[in-house]
Amino acid sequence: MTMPARFACIAFALLLAACSSQAPLPPAASLPASPLHADEVLLRAIGLVGTPYRWGGNTPESGFDCSGLIGYVYRDAAGLQLPRTTREMSTLRVPQVPRQQLRSGDLVFFATNGGRQVSHAGIYVGEGRFVHAPSSGGTVRLDSLSNGYWHQRYLDARRVLGEARLAHNP
Repeated sequence: MTMPARFACIAFALLLAACSSQAPLPPAASLPASPLHADEVLLRAIGLVGTPYRWGGNTPESGFDCSGLIGYVYRDAAGLQLPRTTREMSTLRVPQVPRQQLRSGDLVFFATNGGRQVSHAGIYVGEGRFVHAPSSGGTVRLDSLSNGYWHQRYLDARRVLGEARLAHNP
């Protein structure tokens, strides 16, 4: 499926789901990784664009911070329980992904407080873009990795959903 057709399907699915909301699913003990889960993560993340930012927030009703957004999306779309903080997420024992090999659903990490320590994260959605909950701007939004601000602060990425691996805490 071409990228424009894929985004048209996503937009249509988001319109159908716009009025529905559900509580987060309980964490699953195990999860078979598949492309289906990556697509569901992508759809869920894009569907939350516009949700208000709130430090410590982890639901659409209360708002999100960056790690709360990621945790909610993975619980809701893939049944996967991730750590609560970006630093904990960045140390998951899952494959690191070179920037040139990012796939939808990969977690991208940034150092927004200077230095090289993880302080922000988002969900890669394809075509060089990611969904995240930045404190500036006020809502969950879609941004480009090539944007000067994000490009300079990019640290690395992790593939939480893969062919034969699941996320595990170190």
